[in-house]
Amino acid sequence: MSSLKEIKSRIQSVGSTRKITSAMKMVSSAKLRKSQRAIECLLPYENKLNSLLTKFLSADTDTESPFAEQRQVENVAVVAISSNSSLCGAFNSNVARLLTQTIKEYDDLKKSNIKIYPLGKKVAKSAEKIGFSFENNFEQMVDKPTYELVTEVAEQLMNDFLDKKIDRVELIFHHFKNKSSQILQREVFLPFELKNDNANNEKDLYYLVEPNREQILNELIPKVIKLKLYAALLDSNASEHAARTVAMQIATDNANDLLTELTLQYNKSRQQAITAELLDITGATFGVQ
Repeated sequence: MSSLKEIKSRIQSVGSTRKITSAMKMVSSAKLRKSQRAIECLLPYENKLNSLLTKFLSADTDTESPFAEQRQVENVAVVAISSNSSLCGAFNSNVARLLTQTIKEYDDLKKSNIKIYPLGKKVAKSAEKIGFSFENNFEQMVDKPTYELVTEVAEQLMNDFLDKKIDRVELIFHHFKNKSSQILQREVFLPFELKNDNANNEKDLYYLVEPNREQILNELIPKVIKLKLYAALLDSNASEHAARTVAMQIATDNANDLLTELTLQYNKSRQQAITAELLDITGATFGVQ
């Protein structure tokens, strides 16, 4: 059985760890609330923009866009969003696993024809382990997502797609459902899908379009594409903080359980030590008599 000194040292160590995990949980909870507010502010704008695009597409079945061009995939880009730091459960490992699985599906392509855009340090390290290199891991936009930084990445992808340097762009990220549920998603970012929803519930609404419908669509579609990447980044950011909050809560609960066990063990060992001392004293007393 461990000595009282060893048990006491472990109790102090676990207690210190519990303070850290508890503090990290509170910090992550605060960041999660901030991330949720950011998503809630974005959703009305995103919904309205998508609604406008749907109405335009529903009015004309012949709509085309260079961003929607379907062609044989000879060059592909994969945008994978992770966190910059760990201690968030399986959040990053799930992204890395899906990234590896996605790349394997393009075995018929050379590695030079597959381009990785890692948004986050953790997925960047995972991509490096499987032999991919890149100039930037875009880590600055993961901790503090901004539309301006996302726009730079989205425009680079869109320009490469228009120049036929890339034939397909896939997006890997976590969708924030609630605090205890983050759903890993894999979506086609480009070519953009032009959804022609003829079953529109607002057909009685009419729009006066200026300067013309084609020009509006040419400006609207790129905005929707950029917004999709920004929404995915905010989704991932909220999911990261939710995953870390849950992970730190579990760690804190485990520390509490371990402290309870160690305290019982300490008290039991202390009681045994006291009993042994009393027996020694009693034996010594009888021996003297």
